[in-house]
Amino acid sequence: MSSILQSLRALAVAPAFTSLVSVALLLVLFGAGAVNYTGFASLQVVFNLLIDNAFLLVLAVGMSFVILSGGIDLSVGSVLALTTMVAAWLLQVAHWPPPLVMTVVLLGGALFGAAQGWLIHRFKLQAFIVTLAGMFLARGLCFLISVDSITIDAPMFVTLSQTQWTLFGAFVSPGAVIALAVLAVGTWLSQRSAFGRAVYAIGGNEQSALMMGLNVGRSKVLIYALSGFCAALAGLLFSLYMLSGYGQHAQGTELDAIAAVVIGGTVLSGGYGYVAGALSGVLVLGLIQTLIAFDGALSSWWTRIVIGALLFVFCGVQRLLARRAS
Repeated sequence: MSSILQSLRALAVAPAFTSLVSVALLLVLFGAGAVNYTGFASLQVVFNLLIDNAFLLVLAVGMSFVILSGGIDLSVGSVLALTTMVAAWLLQVAHWPPPLVMTVVLLGGALFGAAQGWLIHRFKLQAFIVTLAGMFLARGLCFLISVDSITIDAPMFVTLSQTQWTLFGAFVSPGAVIALAVLAVGTWLSQRSAFGRAVYAIGGNEQSALMMGLNVGRSKVLIYALSGFCAALAGLLFSLYMLSGYGQHAQGTELDAIAAVVIGGTVLSGGYGYVAGALSGVLVLGLIQTLIAFDGALSSWWTRIVIGALLFVFCGVQRLLARRAS
């Protein structure tokens, strides 16, 4: 009995505890929905969570690397919106071929993120300030292109938007499959590559990483370039989902991405967490929205209230675990 208690205590102070709590919360929410609402436990509801939140999952993967390195990226929601605007304008006004448009916006997102990472490292600036400026810049550029929404009717985009792949009697979209592929690649990068080890080292202690001989500057540029690339890819997925480009798209989505990463078990101070935890964090946020939609009587603003409460709880638990571990 004593050995079991010791094991439970060790688990309670382990950094992985919040990740396990996130998975347990996910199961509890899904179970509550299955018990209270007819049809909630269907496979299509699970697939819909992925379909509706594919862009957020891609954002959260990029944000995971940033937070693991001890940074923050507030520009991702605006880069997503800018991507939808640039893609829509190039498709509808400039009449560029869709593959070229996709390539250009992905490269643009990566370069935007790399520039932010270079500024943060070169001038020793706070990531919060640099990415806040990036957020305003990207959102402002949207309205330089157009103050109105631009509808996308390019055949390739329309076809991808309407494509449904049947699986076990339900259907899934290409966007959801792409998001899961990004999650798999991100998990592999974080756990199996030299880049991933550098990210954890920088987040744990940047000075120690420098003394170990790691190229911190190059790693930071790559981290923010990856975040910008994921934001641009999320913008393409959002364009397929909405079939439009608009400067008001994805307002506050950067905060949803941060919330998903934290709820997924990544420590805000950096150095510890799992990229794979972004999936559970995104699904928890999606399940909260779905439960409120199934209820029908609650205002959609309850989603924000519940997410805010969860963030307080998870941040408090992370802080408590850090103190007990030290």
